[in-house]
Amino acid sequence: MGFEQVDEILDKYRRRHEALIGMLQDVQRLENYLPLETLQYVGKKLEVPLSRIYYIATFYKSFSLEPRGRHIIKVCLGTACHLNNAVQNLEQIERTLDICEGETTEDMMFSLETVNCVGTCALAPVTVVDDKYYDAVTPGKVEKIISNYSGEAEDTKGEED
Repeated sequence: MGFEQVDEILDKYRRRHEALIGMLQDVQRLENYLPLETLQYVGKKLEVPLSRIYYIATFYKSFSLEPRGRHIIKVCLGTACHLNNAVQNLEQIERTLDICEGETTEDMMFSLETVNCVGTCALAPVTVVDDKYYDAVTPGKVEKIISNYSGEAEDTKGEED
């Protein structure tokens, strides 16, 4: 990755240290994770110790230091979702993609995560793919949801809504 886009992000926030979380969020959108060399570059440009940047990047679950799939699937396991069979949905996703929670498919298309709550308890059980929420998910709906993303071309990401 060239660092021109990273510089644009830093400039957008006027290189203010108090905006570091926002900067890292924007930087992560470039490659869907935070490579070490990018964190080092940000630290150097902002004159912030790498240890501070690394602390932030590891403290918040939304950041990833490992490459992730193009699409992030989050299965809510909060109380309402759990009581409405979210675990069965998670198991079906794992079978369908042949990965476990916390893993990424070999083709780098999907990463699977669990979350404690997505704040939509009335819609339980909920699964989120990227920023799209799917409510009242059942194991039978899992393959259809995944198929919405599996065969897409590189240039159509996000145009499905």
